[in-house]
Amino acid sequence: MDKDEVRQRVVKVVCHVLNVDENMVELESHFVFDLGAESTQSVELVAAFEGEFDIEMDDEAALEVQTVGNAVDFIAKYV
Repeated sequence: MDKDEVRQRVVKVVCHVLNVDENMVELESHFVFDLGAESTQSVELVAAFEGEFDIEMDDEAALEVQTVGNAVDFIAKYV
């Protein structure tokens, strides 16, 4: 899977979990500050990424994923 496909799927997950429009989601978008994720939604995002990509994110790694671009880079390493 190439990085562009990872990006598209990450954006799809973010839009679904955070209920935001795709036009709002950019690589630089911070989940909390730009997209309004609350703590429970942050947990839901991690679970949704794990399900979408069939990966497991440990808690420490998940804490470092703060932006859409971070998520794409992190996930691209494992798929």
